[in-house]
Amino acid sequence: MTLLDLLRVGADDDIAITAPGRPALDYRGLRALIADTTAALNAAGIGRNDRVAIVLPNGPEMATCFLACASAVTSAPLNPAYRVDEFEFYLTDLQAKALIVERGSKSPAIEAARSLGVRIIELTVADGARAGQFTLDAGAAAACANGGPSEADDVAMVLHTSGTTSKPKRVPLSVANLCASARHIGATLQFTPHDVGLNIMPLFHIHGLIAGILAPLAAGSRVFCTPGFNALRFFAWMDESKPTWYTAVPTMHLAIATRGKHNAAVLARHQLRFVRSSSSALPPQLIDQLETMFRAPLIESYGMTEATHQMASNPLPPLPRKRGTVGPAAGPQVRIRGDDGSFLGPGEPGEIVIRGPNVTRGYESNPKANAEAFVDGWFRTGDQGVMDADGYVSITGRLKEIINRGGEKVSPREIDEILLDHVSVHQVVVFGAPHKRLGEEVAAMVVLHEGHECTERELQQFVAQRVASFKVPKKILFVDELPKGATGKLQRIGLAQRIGLGFGSYVAGEF
Repeated sequence: MTLLDLLRVGADDDIAITAPGRPALDYRGLRALIADTTAALNAAGIGRNDRVAIVLPNGPEMATCFLACASAVTSAPLNPAYRVDEFEFYLTDLQAKALIVERGSKSPAIEAARSLGVRIIELTVADGARAGQFTLDAGAAAACANGGPSEADDVAMVLHTSGTTSKPKRVPLSVANLCASARHIGATLQFTPHDVGLNIMPLFHIHGLIAGILAPLAAGSRVFCTPGFNALRFFAWMDESKPTWYTAVPTMHLAIATRGKHNAAVLARHQLRFVRSSSSALPPQLIDQLETMFRAPLIESYGMTEATHQMASNPLPPLPRKRGTVGPAAGPQVRIRGDDGSFLGPGEPGEIVIRGPNVTRGYESNPKANAEAFVDGWFRTGDQGVMDADGYVSITGRLKEIINRGGEKVSPREIDEILLDHVSVHQVVVFGAPHKRLGEEVAAMVVLHEGHECTERELQQFVAQRVASFKVPKKILFVDELPKGATGKLQRIGLAQRIGLGFGSYVAGEF
């Protein structure tokens, strides 16, 4: 199956994409847009498996540009919040052949692309255009060796996943991976052409791209594409879009729940079929509040980039939803593996491993990471968990050191190395500290060079010049010596708990 096959389900006249204040784009128009984009890219000499970075604001054009690029070339959506140095790294690491930005954009990605000699393609949205409709100005014509629609084994998308080293890993996801994941999610959530999804997820993450956009469109559903999450506008968007569902990360759910009591009339007008949550665990008190507020079941799921998002999910009623679990396998096979390589039985803790048609074939140009991540055909998630007798999985610990800041993944090693570039910093360890809304926040311990003085604010500003704001440590502790384990090795995991550092905790009735 190809993405074009996947997107043939929607009836020509049915609405595919809508957005606040915009006329709708039907499936006929979406398919024509994909064909036109393929032709424009091919005419510029860009074809299957050529890397095209996309830096666009959240919204319908980002959604359709991703779909069109993934159908013809290798799409590489990037976070618009990155700085010039970050864009230079990602464009170089991707070996990007082109960068797509909106006409008139002031993104630092343009400066990075020019310095690297990467072709800049401007995306234009005409006045009064339907949601998601655009044209591309790809520049001078060039011969294209591999034109036409991408095939199942072609790479549809490359995303980077942060590792415990400073260099993020490239995750290539094939057309077949995307198709499989979209079908898995569609089956889990029982999408039909009558569904309307209210997408508030960023469209440079696997969650929003696959669960928020591709999976519902693969079922012929409608997607309402917002310009990004805004809790103050969420309920107005509900009134406009009349959704049957939405998916979000816990921090977004918390902000929505906080404002629910002020929007009772909107909630009364629109009963959802379900609410979905992924990226990190929801407190049970918040689950109760959301289910009561929306009069709908909340479905917690478990995903990651290497699995093209979904791995496990609690099912819709009448099947049971088990609190504290991420549900049974929902697409790939899921097992619990012991340290000796054996598969464990119900209730026995071990590492969660997966395999299936939605799982990447391996990291690019990273044999060491592949050797560590794949064993006997199974992908090691790096998460510790248990499975009950019914196959429901509970995540009991995180084996990786990545900081999960409200769904934004931060590599502590990357921030270590930036702080160590400061003239006053002698030693540093960056780690995650508990946060009442985000789940985790970035924190750091710093040892200064003898005779040097420095403030927390100075170091935060130093980091902010190099990376996106969500990676900047919100708390920096100055110490005489970094805490170490019995072997002398720095231990990030659990450090915040050992020193009593946190940013508050969820309190029942807080809303």
